[in-house]
Amino acid sequence: MSLTRYGALLAKVLLLGLLLSALIWPDLSGIKGKASTARLIVYPLGGMILPLWWWAYGRTRSKLHRTFPWPADLLMTLPWLIDLIGNRLNLFDTVSWWDDAMHFILWGFLTAGVLLAFAPRDLSSAVTTFVALGFGTTAAVVWEVGEYVTFVRASPELQTAYTDTLGDLALGTLGALLAGLIVSRARRAPVT
Repeated sequence: MSLTRYGALLAKVLLLGLLLSALIWPDLSGIKGKASTARLIVYPLGGMILPLWWWAYGRTRSKLHRTFPWPADLLMTLPWLIDLIGNRLNLFDTVSWWDDAMHFILWGFLTAGVLLAFAPRDLSSAVTTFVALGFGTTAAVVWEVGEYVTFVRASPELQTAYTDTLGDLALGTLGALLAGLIVSRARRAPVT
């Protein structure tokens, strides 16, 4: 079993463990008052979307992969796990740069995973980058709308929400752009 497969499976186990602990001990989860119910629904779906797609469709008809795409799965699971860890350790509220770094890094991970899982390898670098921007920017907008609807509008964060949201959207888009550039370059590199 490859190291990437172990990493993806470990990330899923840790994600499910943190979600279960948030159900059992909501006051200790770090997500209380931060759309905890929505996170308890969306995060397991986010971590399982690729395995569910593979089980329902990809394993028999995928033109992209002959075997399960473990690197993509790991990259698509890490954003949910790292967000929960950051909330559990209260890093979003205590480390001034944490939220900005996470919007950049986690959108990059998610976008790279989606590209590896679903974008054909023969796309040009430009098209791969545009697909990354389209997915990453759309996902960032959906995330920010979700944050607003589920908890920002009724929290003290509402006072700074506009500026924070614009920054988050810009950082998520830049993370997606970087992911697109990295994936397109990696796909052009000769296999050794």
